[in-house]
Amino acid sequence: MRGSRVVVLLLVATVLAACGYSRWDYTPGETHVVRAGETLSSIAFRYGKDYRDLARWNRLGDGSLIYPGQVIRLIPPAGGAAAYPAERTASAPKRTIPEPPADPPPAWIWPTKGSIVVDFGANSGASTGIQIAGNVGQPVLAAASGRVVYSGGGLIGYGQLIILKHNDTYLSAYGYNASLLVREGDTIKKGQRIATMGEAPGQKPRLHFEIRRNGKPVNPRQFLPAR
Repeated sequence: MRGSRVVVLLLVATVLAACGYSRWDYTPGETHVVRAGETLSSIAFRYGKDYRDLARWNRLGDGSLIYPGQVIRLIPPAGGAAAYPAERTASAPKRTIPEPPADPPPAWIWPTKGSIVVDFGANSGASTGIQIAGNVGQPVLAAASGRVVYSGGGLIGYGQLIILKHNDTYLSAYGYNASLLVREGDTIKKGQRIATMGEAPGQKPRLHFEIRRNGKPVNPRQFLPAR
């Protein structure tokens, strides 16, 4: 009997906690608990989301103020809305949130010298980008001008990683680096040296390179110039 009362109390506590997110409400695939060094852009990158959606779904404004232990919603609020709705009566019609306008892609250059050894969508390696073979320590360049929104080693599977934001639509990412030469917040020019090539799993000198459009990986080959 006593055990049953404990179970009931735990259930009641769970229902009460459901009124709001806390660090104990973590649900795999639906929420993410912020760790030290993470940014909203890096979290969006990890899950293939648009950082603007995460900002809207979590009422974060521009998303610059997040903190370790904070729980970030990865899916729209209940009801499938694209953002938290404004207060309204039950009879008010639902509003559709339009998609943000798409910015044009920048003029890209190759981020380093070397041949593509793993292509976009390949079964081996990370399929969200391409892998370019080279030598440890060779320069890694910014493929287009932008701002550093992540520089660190906190995203599993990418090694030392740099993410550049080029506009509100396009990001590029550079993984498996040996050293990082830029910091978050730095403004970067196209062709600027931002890192040195390191080793991919298996001790193979490679650069993992991605281009993302509204958070989703796209084939870099369709944007990079012929060579």
